[in-house]
Amino acid sequence: MTAQEFFKNDLFATNAGVELIEIREGYSKAKLEIKPEHLNAGQRTQGGAIFTLADLALAAAANSHGITFLRASGPGDTLYAEARERYTGRSTGYYQIDVTDQEGRLIATFESSVFRKKDEVPFTL
Repeated sequence: MTAQEFFKNDLFATNAGVELIEIREGYSKAKLEIKPEHLNAGQRTQGGAIFTLADLALAAAANSHGITFLRASGPGDTLYAEARERYTGRSTGYYQIDVTDQEGRLIATFESSVFRKKDEVPFTL
């Protein structure tokens, strides 16, 4: 089975429209054509769509060397993502996100920077 064939079995990414277009040792390239179903309430690309694209590219490149995630999850698991603001500036922010399962075991972690536009958000907390 080729890597291309293997990663077509990533049904979440495939159903989201992510396509792996190149893979070689330590490198991969994936694409996602943004459609209405990929948009958030603000009519911008939803972060989950972007991260699904990035995750498939990461999986293909990382697994070309046999690297795995922190812990696997599967059917019957409930996953929780907790985002913590580590820094907030005038137009940027920095966040740490941990994904855990129903038993509190760490599944994945990542950090992200954001850029804040001056537009007002259409909701309040």
